[in-house]
Amino acid sequence: MKRREFITLVGGAAAAWPFAARAQQGERVRRIGVLFNLAADDPESLRRMTAFVQGLQQFGWTDGRNVRIDMRSGAADPDRIRRYAAELIALEPDVILAATALVTGAVRRATRTVPIVFVQVIDPVGAGFVESMARPGGNATGFMQFEYGLSGKWLELLKEIAPHVTRAAVIREPTDPAQIGQFAAIQSMAPSLGMLVSPVNVHDAPEIERAITGFAHSSNGGLIVPGSALATTHRDLIITLAARHKLPAVYSNPVFVTGGGGLISYGPNRIDQYRSAAGYVDRILKGEKPADLPVQAPTKFELVINLKTAKALGLEIPSSVLARADEVIE
Repeated sequence: MKRREFITLVGGAAAAWPFAARAQQGERVRRIGVLFNLAADDPESLRRMTAFVQGLQQFGWTDGRNVRIDMRSGAADPDRIRRYAAELIALEPDVILAATALVTGAVRRATRTVPIVFVQVIDPVGAGFVESMARPGGNATGFMQFEYGLSGKWLELLKEIAPHVTRAAVIREPTDPAQIGQFAAIQSMAPSLGMLVSPVNVHDAPEIERAITGFAHSSNGGLIVPGSALATTHRDLIITLAARHKLPAVYSNPVFVTGGGGLISYGPNRIDQYRSAAGYVDRILKGEKPADLPVQAPTKFELVINLKTAKALGLEIPSSVLARADEVIE
């Protein structure tokens, strides 16, 4: 999706972005490339982009006045992401915002000189994006989504809210290398909880439906849905299937619960990362180098629970879990 089409989609938010304005005489217009993993018309993409643009405004950058933002959306398609990465680099941006490891990898393969600020990357060192968290050392830096160890918390949470569950299917996208590490962390936690976990590799919506339906044929099952572009793109389908087959499901992304009726989620606030990314983009536009900007890890994780969904599944959420919740949807 092109920049003008995106701004039209945002609607009311576009009022804050004076696209028709022109740079003041003699003022250089800087250029920012943005490559998202979701579709441009996904409400979650719009929220993330709005947070990023509003963050830039706080530092004095206004799209159409002193900066131009070129946005592309990969819609969870690796081929499209690679194509758009090359397209953005050809526009000679001053800096690129890259969402997720899949997108960051595509952008880094396209350039080792244009500064990159990444968000929602789980293991930037292991992925080879940076030399270390404290001293990235190359042309990329940004915001880590969480450590692999957090993934085991999802299995613990599933067992806590649904003690009868003995099997868990982990919905994962095999093209996302970070999900291998997430599954390993979940698997390592399983024996202590008396759980059997199995990976369910999916590439598209029909595979998701077949996999969840097949898993549901046996009793005492539950789902774990780590964050991925594919899962987020098809979140309505996953939530519907979990409800249809009475499968308790734990999600890493709160949008599954707050925006779609999923049962429970635990993880960092994605929107906050986009606001924070604006600060790093500002510093790079003002002359700092990604190599010198440390990768930042989240300090707060949010637990969101939908009690209406729990009731439909016949679950009573323990008071100990409710007490820890950051948001409870009645």
